[in-house]
Amino acid sequence: MKQLLFEEDGAFRVGTILAESGASFQVEAAHGKRSKIKAGHVLLRFEGQGLSSFIPEAQKLSEEIDPQFLWEVCGPDEFSFDALAADYYGHAPAPKEATAVALRLHASPVYFYKRGKGRYQAAPAENLKAALAGLERKRRQQEQVDAWAAELGEGRLPEAIGVKMDSLLFAPDKMSLEHKAVEQAASAAGLSPPQLFAHAGGLAGPEAYFLRRFAFQQFPAGFAFPPVPAVAAPADLPEARASAFSIDDAETTEIDDAFSVRRLDDGALEVGIHIAAPALFFDRAHPLETLARERLSTVYFPGGKITMLPEEVLADATLAEGRSVPAASLYLRLDPETLEVTGEESRFERVRIDTNLRLGELDGRLDAAAIAAGRVEGPHGEDLLTLWRLATRLKALRGAADDKADRPDYTIRVVDGRVSIERRARGTPVDTVVAELMIRVNSTWGKLLADRGMPGIYRNQKGGKTRMDVEPGAHEWLGVSHYAWSSSPLRRFTDLANQRQLASLLRHEEPAYSRDELAQAARDFETAYEAYAEHQRLLERYWTLRYLVQEGIVESGATVIRDELVRIDALPLVCRTLGLPAGVVPGEQVRVHFGEVDPWEVHVSCRYAGK
Repeated sequence: MKQLLFEEDGAFRVGTILAESGASFQVEAAHGKRSKIKAGHVLLRFEGQGLSSFIPEAQKLSEEIDPQFLWEVCGPDEFSFDALAADYYGHAPAPKEATAVALRLHASPVYFYKRGKGRYQAAPAENLKAALAGLERKRRQQEQVDAWAAELGEGRLPEAIGVKMDSLLFAPDKMSLEHKAVEQAASAAGLSPPQLFAHAGGLAGPEAYFLRRFAFQQFPAGFAFPPVPAVAAPADLPEARASAFSIDDAETTEIDDAFSVRRLDDGALEVGIHIAAPALFFDRAHPLETLARERLSTVYFPGGKITMLPEEVLADATLAEGRSVPAASLYLRLDPETLEVTGEESRFERVRIDTNLRLGELDGRLDAAAIAAGRVEGPHGEDLLTLWRLATRLKALRGAADDKADRPDYTIRVVDGRVSIERRARGTPVDTVVAELMIRVNSTWGKLLADRGMPGIYRNQKGGKTRMDVEPGAHEWLGVSHYAWSSSPLRRFTDLANQRQLASLLRHEEPAYSRDELAQAARDFETAYEAYAEHQRLLERYWTLRYLVQEGIVESGATVIRDELVRIDALPLVCRTLGLPAGVVPGEQVRVHFGEVDPWEVHVSCRYAGK
């Protein structure tokens, strides 16, 4: 039977000729596959060979041939593989010998350039020298990659890779040796790159990975503050006529707001809303202003926070109890019977902070029962009741509906790796007091800036869409004509900038910021604020999943949101649930079973477990 050696898809193959038709052959391979081969692809005709072992045996012969020797003896002119095989073996080559030479030529492209069917030419000496140097360089590089990959696989972090860990994780140069080593080791171990670094001791766990990624994306210079000149409160501020108290949760150290209630000699009531005044501690030219402009907001997440201003500045400006602190104050003069606002005044002053009330104990004092009885026990009880009455009136004047209290708030705390989740109802009397007085101060100062032609940053809401803007506009959902964030200057740059504008207005000075500067700050703030919120949501979900594992929770009640989404009872967790029966409607109560938690992907599998 006549047989062929031919080239197909860049490889050498052999087959038996079944039929020949001019420029093509019908060929059957040793394993029985039949194919049509063009004559132009045929390299050699022969017969009497066992085809199943032909190529493996020719390959074995090929491996004995030194390509360097072939290059030295073939000469500079173009040649055919079978002619070189005759020279190499010193006789007319057997089919396997000719094929062995063809295989070696084909496998040595740095030595021989292909010039046509079965024809080659030796590479020029300079080209060969450069190509061999490149191969040697690649060999040494691969040895380095293999060494690093072996270390990583054994749980050790090579120094050269450790110093580039962030870029390798979050912005890798895929051509770098370090990246190739990480990919090689991760593939061999069946791990993702972050898991591989954790295995090698470079990451403490998923939470460290998430924080490093956030820092890489949002804080490339790191979280630490550079040294800055000292700040000091102005010495010429007048003293407020009443002491104040704040309302915050127990962990809050950036206390932005406080309240005071004073009975005036003419029988009127005066309610003060006092906002911390960092703008008085340093001016716009101070490096702290640049830092605040870069960070734009404090970042909150379970287990930590990244402050907008350094802790030493916060300690000076925060409205902590027992101190007299600079503040921007809004005073509301009220009719004592109706609590109608009959006058307003804004000023900067020094306010004595009598008490920092905490939500944990205050929820038990200012509650529905106390309101019904008309008496709030404990410190500032009468003032708290007055503020609640005022807050409910302000809320009614805005035309706001009652808040839905069906979804609670959750506080996630992490101490030494252990998670606790505390549930707190929304829309409590305490919440109403704080929310309404903050809405009042933000809307009042926003309108004041607009009426006086002072540029400011407004939070406008129309048609369900909220955006930051320098053009004053209504906030439809809140029911106010102007709304400029001003109540959290220790935490948000928008509030700090608006406070600086308010100070310029009250002092009859030129604006600290131009409209264009504030417009750019507003755009940057929205981008950063969403990135910070996304990081917070990620960490909240991560620690909630850790809580499931910690407490051994494998099943829970849940409320259907829509489609396959359910909200887990008593936890800040929404899951996509498999197997929900047809016909379930939003609001329906079901049971779900939790599968394996993947902390790196922040995912838990959920399936329907009944009604």
